[in-house]
Amino acid sequence: MAKPVTERVMADDRYIVWLDIDNTLYTRSSRIAELMIERIHAYFLSMGFTDDDAHELHSKYYTQYGLALRGLMKHHNIDALDFDKKCDGSLPLEDILKPDPKVRKLIEDIDRSKARVWALTNAYSTHANRVLRVLNLSDLIEEIFYCDYSSPDFSCKPEPSFYAQALSTAGVTDPSKCLFVDDNLNNVRAAKSCGWGHCVLYSEREEDHSMSEHPKVEGVDAVIGNLQELRELWKQVFQVVP
Repeated sequence: MAKPVTERVMADDRYIVWLDIDNTLYTRSSRIAELMIERIHAYFLSMGFTDDDAHELHSKYYTQYGLALRGLMKHHNIDALDFDKKCDGSLPLEDILKPDPKVRKLIEDIDRSKARVWALTNAYSTHANRVLRVLNLSDLIEEIFYCDYSSPDFSCKPEPSFYAQALSTAGVTDPSKCLFVDDNLNNVRAAKSCGWGHCVLYSEREEDHSMSEHPKVEGVDAVIGNLQELRELWKQVFQVVP
């Protein structure tokens, strides 16, 4: 099982592949994101907000802080672990998500003599590990750098401090060795602005496209519609097929 990081790892000069988890390692068609929005909205309603106020605050906090939970903690002093239990923890992941052999093979084919593979998520450790387990990817992810909801002032993507803490914890001394993929544009741009080497926006598409067909997006190195395109973008860390 992938391990949430609890202490700093010794410096390592290999590349490090940072994989976002939600809506990156599984498809948006699973509707996990929509189910999460419904649960967060219900949480706002349980606090006594009207339907309109709940929608407004949810959008405001997500936009301002990267997570609605951050706004709730800053302005309403809620219990983050209770929020996590009622929102992430109540998702029927086992009934919805299925392992994708192609994604597993993609991660398997990363040459571990050249690169480490870590997860970088705004979720808490319990949700991150649960998703990886359901997707049958736990054994391929070395460590998880996650949002520590148990801390009253945790950081998250896209805050620069989150990326700095991730580098420090992973023992990364050269951020140009970081290869990062995420489905959120702000998160990818933030990593790039922190000096990370190659930052990719994953914008899922049902049909196959070549990378040349993807639009250019300011502040990111590449846009992909299929995770398999990482084989070409990051060929320096993939095993050479005879």
